[in-house]
Amino acid sequence: MRECAEEVLRRLAGERAVLREDQWRAIEALVVDRRRVLCVQRTGWGKSAVYFVATALLRDGVAAEAGEPAAGPTVIVSPLLALMRNQVEAAARAGIRARTINSANLDEWGEITAEIRAGAVDVLLISPERLNNPDFRDTVLPGLAATTGLLVVDEAHCVSDWGHDFRPDYRRLRTFLAGLPPRTPVLATTATANARVAADVADQLGDALVLRGPLERDSLRLAVLRLGDPAHRLAWLADHLDRLPGSGIVYTLTVAAATETAEFLRTRGFAVASYTGQVEDAERRAAEQDLLDNKIKALVATSALGMGFDKPDLGFVVHLGAPPSPIAYYQQVGRAGRAVTHAEVVLLPGPEDAAIWRYFASLAFPPEQQVRAVLSALSPDRPLSTPALEPIVDLRRARLELMLKVLDVDGAVRRTRGGWLATGEPWTYDTERLRRVAQARTAEQQTMIEYADTSACRMEFLRRCLDDPEAVPCGRCDNCAGPEFDAQVSEQSLAAAHTFLGRPGVEIAPKKLWPTGLEAVGVPLKGRIAPGEQLAPGRAVGRLSDLGWGDRLRTLLGPDAADGPVPDEVAAAVIEVLKSWAHGDDRWQRRPAAVVAVGSARHPQLVHSLAAHVATVGRLPLLGTLTRTHPGPPGPRGNSAQRVRALHDAFTVPDEVAVALSGLDGPVLLADDLVDSGWTMVLAGRALRRAGAAGVLPLALAVAG
Repeated sequence: MRECAEEVLRRLAGERAVLREDQWRAIEALVVDRRRVLCVQRTGWGKSAVYFVATALLRDGVAAEAGEPAAGPTVIVSPLLALMRNQVEAAARAGIRARTINSANLDEWGEITAEIRAGAVDVLLISPERLNNPDFRDTVLPGLAATTGLLVVDEAHCVSDWGHDFRPDYRRLRTFLAGLPPRTPVLATTATANARVAADVADQLGDALVLRGPLERDSLRLAVLRLGDPAHRLAWLADHLDRLPGSGIVYTLTVAAATETAEFLRTRGFAVASYTGQVEDAERRAAEQDLLDNKIKALVATSALGMGFDKPDLGFVVHLGAPPSPIAYYQQVGRAGRAVTHAEVVLLPGPEDAAIWRYFASLAFPPEQQVRAVLSALSPDRPLSTPALEPIVDLRRARLELMLKVLDVDGAVRRTRGGWLATGEPWTYDTERLRRVAQARTAEQQTMIEYADTSACRMEFLRRCLDDPEAVPCGRCDNCAGPEFDAQVSEQSLAAAHTFLGRPGVEIAPKKLWPTGLEAVGVPLKGRIAPGEQLAPGRAVGRLSDLGWGDRLRTLLGPDAADGPVPDEVAAAVIEVLKSWAHGDDRWQRRPAAVVAVGSARHPQLVHSLAAHVATVGRLPLLGTLTRTHPGPPGPRGNSAQRVRALHDAFTVPDEVAVALSGLDGPVLLADDLVDSGWTMVLAGRALRRAGAAGVLPLALAVAG
């Protein structure tokens, strides 16, 4: 059997490939002993070889020599489309027929399902989210579970809420496991599980053989450079990208940063592409292929490319901003140096990193009161969609869906066609566990700060974070062997970065539709916003997450910021935005005829001074400020339905403003400080349109996100 395994491996990885002893031990446990196995091994160790070789042995009937019949298809639960595409191609090299069912190939589902039933598929790759898609769960999953020959859980640390990248949908694997035939082998793999996470995953697998190896990556040279501001970090990248070996990945913490960084590097002559969750799937596929073919120097990516991308000769990974966990960092840098002797890994941390960590931490599981409100709203026989639940509980869509997934896994709700149903099963809010997980996240953030500051070996530091008992100094990192790069940047690149990041102006896209479900909470609005009440496209100086203007705008508009007149630097940027808006390719259709201020509950002096400054420079009349009849919600973090519900009748147009509107020959500039959900601007503008404004052009200092 081992000879057969080696033959499959050579088809997969080349004529010189030989199974490691731990690889063979895992394969033997799966094929002969039909066991459950957890492999915690470094990136590049060959975890995928284990399940592809095991699949070939099980499917080809080699296992019959051990008294077992040929097995059904292998099901691989994999978290990313990029990883699935890599694995389908790898399987084909080994003569293994692999297919995938995912959100990008809906039109192929029927064909693939038929192939599975006909026994023509050796490997089926699915995402964990697919396990609870109603159509898949009810029509495909039962038969699939009953015939599965091997279940593989890739990136298995996602199963544990102690892990850095917990995904509730992975917990549905418990149900899948329970439906497997007796003695069906199960393999869980990860490179980033510390002792606590590994124990949690092994416990969920039940009676698992744990194979844990050393996590040394002897091709990686780790380094940290502290640079003063975003302009210096971009300039450093522009000066040093050509010095970095081969092609690689530049990671950022936000979508805006990835987009800006890629755009700047292109202006400096580099072939790069951005890769984020907001990029269309076809564009992401093309970017992946260009990197694989070395047609571009780098992908500039968020954590959307955090795990699973398989390019063995990736020569470098640079982080513009530190991830919130050293374990997540180890995983991302592990993309590099798998089949080359040397790869550069450079971290460029920024003072804004902690604020970004805090924002993402705020999206964690909601307080019990909000959870109970959702459970009370659901019935056992009439499903409610996620949009229909939004007017009931003040949670943004992503956070509400995360909560519902957890409740589904816990058995309190069930996803079905049309939405969510209550199961009536008792459910307890685990305050203590959530508190401990939050504390663990905070500790990870502090440890990441310590990693950047340490004078000890960086690879040893990361390995100890993963509880690797064999961690020793690497002899290669900047602390062990001295720095390979310094923090110097050229005046030319720094000037270009300052100019690039200093450009103000982002569009505020107009809304066309009211949120769903408003009538259920007494707000008589639905469907399309009436054309006579819509706003035109608007402008803001920048986003709060921008590399350039973000820090200045966060300082000006943060929760602890004092109210006061608009600073001269920001006021000048507003005028630059207006000039571009007036003369650019996407200029306003009609010149504004007046300025009106939104009645701000947070920064009334700031907003009034903004409106007054625009009116003075533009030689426009300042008509006044919209009156707030009630303050609305205390902060900007609600979902769309809740924002509209709270602000529906919040704005009144003063009589003198209404009179002035009737005599205007042009739209009104409506000034505010921050556009977050966008509904404050929409409802304030609607009040102006209903009072006679010919049009409304939103103008803000910042856009959230």
